[in-house]
Amino acid sequence: MTGMTSTARPFLNRRLTAFGTTIFAEMSALAVRTGSINLGQGFPDTDGPEEVREAAVRALRDGRGNQYPPGPGVPELRTAVAEHQRRRYGLSFDPDTEVLVTAGATEAIAASLLALLEPGDEVVALEPYYDSYAACIAMAGGTRVPVTLRPDPGEARFRLDLDELRDAVTDRTRLLLINTPHNPTGTVLTRAELTAIAELAVERDLLVVTDEVYEHLVFDEAEHVPLATLPGMRERTVTIGSAGKTFSFTGWKVGWVTAAPGLVTAVRAAKQFLTYVSSGPFQYAVAEALALPEAYFEAFRADMLAKRDLLAAGLAEAGFAVYRPAGTYFVTTDIRPLGETDGFAFCRSLPERAGVVAIPNAVFYDHREAGAPFVRFAFCKQVGVLEEAVKRLKASAA
Repeated sequence: MTGMTSTARPFLNRRLTAFGTTIFAEMSALAVRTGSINLGQGFPDTDGPEEVREAAVRALRDGRGNQYPPGPGVPELRTAVAEHQRRRYGLSFDPDTEVLVTAGATEAIAASLLALLEPGDEVVALEPYYDSYAACIAMAGGTRVPVTLRPDPGEARFRLDLDELRDAVTDRTRLLLINTPHNPTGTVLTRAELTAIAELAVERDLLVVTDEVYEHLVFDEAEHVPLATLPGMRERTVTIGSAGKTFSFTGWKVGWVTAAPGLVTAVRAAKQFLTYVSSGPFQYAVAEALALPEAYFEAFRADMLAKRDLLAAGLAEAGFAVYRPAGTYFVTTDIRPLGETDGFAFCRSLPERAGVVAIPNAVFYDHREAGAPFVRFAFCKQVGVLEEAVKRLKASAA
């Protein structure tokens, strides 16, 4: 006897059987095993501002947040989030009823979908999408309906087909799941595109969950337009933000939701049974981070822009077709100019061949063939690390 429980049913809920271990865990383990430079998972290799880290230390020492913080989040952070939205976008939110602090954006997504979906509801999401979207829709019993962002080689970007989006909406559609700036493609939806999405949501009476965690990483002439600022959207939009991507403290897991009171109440009803509360002392630190002067945000964006250009140029020199991102800290490339067509096989062999780890975009697609030749690299690393990665990639392509 092995001591294992015998059952006719698999242990894992059938809604989750399709997901398995995330590609990030697989590729990060491969990076460690091969001693490769990890440009796969999107986390910085340096900490954020020293004053923000010290604010967390101060909170710990002062006993703020060491015990359970309030369920909706500490008042200081909720106030700071509301002020951030007002100052940047002219959006007015009541910190007490329209802001909810979460364990990162990942929990905010999960809680929103668990709260707002009934089994059988359809969710229209932009494909490729961050892998937790599909899993959270499945856990809520919803049905995901992908609308594929397609490459436009003439402009070196991915585009949303608004007619395809409209056609994807049916009588069973409950909500639209939008991500801009978009991971993994780096697309930033234009004001015109977002206006069309807003008009569709109003016309078909849809809810919208919008993931805007890369709001401070927008480059060149691109503009981040929060969907909630558009006509008819304030009362039907759940906006998700996060400290991790903006302040380079991804391990702190501090995110938030801003929305109308009824929506926040619904999301909180689900969230309270996930973590209830988290990141106590870090919440106080993030409240201070959100109040940093504009110079910080400008310097942060400029630093990432320079790193984007370094990596994008190096990838092009190594033979990749490069889709230069207008936002986020990821570059999507096409491997077909290298004579490759299978992103999974390419990424699994790249560490041995070049000592660099990347992520195959196909993992973010329902239509795997649509993402097969695309590979994502992260540039949120030190300049020396990016330079070495480029050197290795160019050498392997020679």
